[in-house]
Amino acid sequence: MNTVVTARLRALSRAELLLFGRNRSAVLTALLVPLALPVTVRPALDQFDLKEKGLNAGTLMLTAAIGFSFLFAVYSSLVGAFVARREELVLKRLRTGELSDAEILAGTALPTVCLGLAQALLLAVGCAVLLDAGAPEAPYLTLLGLVFGLLLSAALAALTSAFTRTTESAQVTALPLLFVSLLGSGIAMPADTLPHRVAKVCELLPLSPAVRLVRAGWTGEMSAFQVLGAVATALAWTLVAVFAVRRWFRWEPRR
Repeated sequence: MNTVVTARLRALSRAELLLFGRNRSAVLTALLVPLALPVTVRPALDQFDLKEKGLNAGTLMLTAAIGFSFLFAVYSSLVGAFVARREELVLKRLRTGELSDAEILAGTALPTVCLGLAQALLLAVGCAVLLDAGAPEAPYLTLLGLVFGLLLSAALAALTSAFTRTTESAQVTALPLLFVSLLGSGIAMPADTLPHRVAKVCELLPLSPAVRLVRAGWTGEMSAFQVLGAVATALAWTLVAVFAVRRWFRWEPRR
C-alpha cells in the first residue's frame, strides 16, 4: 500500500471515527454490550456439566466475550454506519473523488474494526486474569480467529446494509445473523452442548470458524485437520461475502 493510499485511508478513518463518536447509541452498543453480555452467559453455563465435557467456564466466557465483540462492536455498529453514510449521500460524494470503492469501504470500517480488535484483546486479558482462563496454548490460532472474525463481521455488515432501507431498520435487518450466530456459533452456548448433527451444521455458519479458532487458541484442542477445515470455511465465507458486497452493495439511497 503506497503512502498516498495510506494517507487517504487515515483521513477517511479519522472522519468516520468522529462521526461514530457523535452517535451515542452506537457508541454504547459497541462499548458496553460486549462487556456486559458475557456476564449473562455464566448462569447458562452453570446448567451444563462442563467438567464432564472437559470444558472450562473461564475459557467459554472468554470465547463468548470475543464473539460478542464481533457481533456488536463490529457487525451491528457497521450496518448502521454504512446505511447512515449512504442515506446522507456521504458514500456518493466520496465516489466522485480519488478514493476507490475498496478504500471507501475499508476507511469506513477501519475505526470500528480497530475498536473491536482492542476490545477483544482487552476482554481476553481480563477473562484470563479474572476468570482463570489461563494462558493460550496456541495463541496464533486465537489471532487467526480474530482476523477472520473481524474481517467477516465487517464484510457481512456491508452486505446487510445493502438490504437495509433506513438507519432505524438497521437494528432489525441485523437480527437474523445476530441470533443465528449467538445460538449456533458457540458464542452464547458451547457448541459441544448441541446434538452432534446440529453441531456439524452449525460449524458451517459464517462466524463459527472464527469462534472455534479463538477458543482453540486457548485450549489447544483442535487437530491440524480441524484447523485447516476451519480456515477453509472462513476463507470461503470471506470470498463469498466480498463477492456479494461487490455485486449488491448500494452506494445511493434506496428509493
